Amino acid sequence: MDAVMKALVLAIGIYAVSIWRSVVGFILSGSLYLPRRLPWPSRSTLRIHVARGLIVTVMAFLFFWGIGRVPLAQAIALTFIAPLIALMLAALFLHEKIGGRSIGGSVAAFAGVLVIVLGQARAELGPDVLMGSVAIIGSALCYACNIVLMRHQALAAKPLEITFFQSLTVLVLWLAVIPFAGLPDWPSDYWWTWIVIAAAMSTAGAMLFAWGYARAEASYLAVTEYSAFLWAAALGWIVFQEPVSLYTVAGAGMIVGGCIIAARSKIAAPGEVEVAT
Repeated sequence: MDAVMKALVLAIGIYAVSIWRSVVGFILSGSLYLPRRLPWPSRSTLRIHVARGLIVTVMAFLFFWGIGRVPLAQAIALTFIAPLIALMLAALFLHEKIGGRSIGGSVAAFAGVLVIVLGQARAELGPDVLMGSVAIIGSALCYACNIVLMRHQALAAKPLEITFFQSLTVLVLWLAVIPFAGLPDWPSDYWWTWIVIAAAMSTAGAMLFAWGYARAEASYLAVTEYSAFLWAAALGWIVFQEPVSLYTVAGAGMIVGGCIIAARSKIAAPGEVEVAT
C-alpha cells in the first residue's frame, strides 16, 4: 500500500488522495459492517474509535506526505522508532517500569535515526527530503500512540466494527477540511483504479491489525513490522528506481537492534477494557 500511495501522492497530490481514499474506504468498510446490523457500540468504546481515528488521520497524512519526498526504504526505516516511543508511552500512561535495557535500546535507536539523517545530508537530497523525514518521524510518534491504543481497542471491539468506525472518523475529519481547502479535482479513471486498490488494502490491513492485536501483546507484535523494510527497499528500487544507501541499512539495523534490546524487557499486556453496557 505504501508504494501505491507514494505513486498516487506524486501523481495527484496528498490532499486529493486523502479525500478520495477516505470516501472509498468508508464505502468498503460500510458494505461489510452495516448489513450485519450489529448493536451500536457503547459510549466508552465509541470514544476509543474516535480517538484512534483522529490519530490515524494525522499519522497517515504525515506519512504519505513524507514518502512523496523521501525514498521508500528510508521512510520505513525512520518509522521503526515507533515501537520504542510506544514503550515510553506505555510507561507514561500504563505505569510500566522502564529498565536499563529500554534506555539503552532507545539510545541505539536514536543513533540509528541520526545515521539515516546524516546519510541524507551527505547525499544532498535537498530540503524537501529533510522536511519529509521530519513528517515521517512525526507520523512515527502518532503511530506509537496508535500501537498503545490499538491493543485496547482490539480488546473492546471486533475487527469489522473497528475498521468501520475508523473509516467513518477519517472521512468525517476530511469532509470537515473541504469547506476551507475546497473539493479536490476528480481523478482520471486510471488513478481511480489505484485509489480503490489502496483503499481496499487499507481496509484489509485495518481488519488484520484488529484481529492480530486482539490475540497478542502490542509490544510483541510491533517488532514483526520490521519486515516492512525489505518490502520498502525492494518496491522503492523496482517501482521508483530508489537506491538503498549503506547509511539507510546501517541506521535501520541500529533502530531494529535498539528496539529488540528494549523489547527483551517484558512488557505486560494491557488489561481488558471495561465496556459500559
